[in-house]
Amino acid sequence: MIIYEDNELYIETEQSEIPWLKIFTQEPYRELGDVPKELRMRLWEVFDVIEDEMKRYYNPKKINMASFANMLPRVHIHVMARFEEDSHFPNPMWGEKLRVANLHLPDEEEFYERVKKALRSR
Repeated sequence: MIIYEDNELYIETEQSEIPWLKIFTQEPYRELGDVPKELRMRLWEVFDVIEDEMKRYYNPKKINMASFANMLPRVHIHVMARFEEDSHFPNPMWGEKLRVANLHLPDEEEFYERVKKALRSR
């Protein structure tokens, strides 16, 4: 589900037990180095907004960021709030599941609204 979109990029949710957003450029650049410098800088600004909102809203143990783009060969950045009680912690979400998650998180729709509001105010 796309929660934010403008002419340069969009933010999509990842179906998961944890808060997990993905930032995509509208243009399907293959490598980060192919992205024009101003847009690259904007990607990191958007990452900063998401990270800040995740920390303030969810109070996670850690924020994970990843950009592999092997399966989907285009620039995108994963931003994940991690908790000791999630099913994979401290492993990556793509790694071995260690337990059944025991998470009691606030409403994700409110989080999405906070992200959109923060991005619009920039």
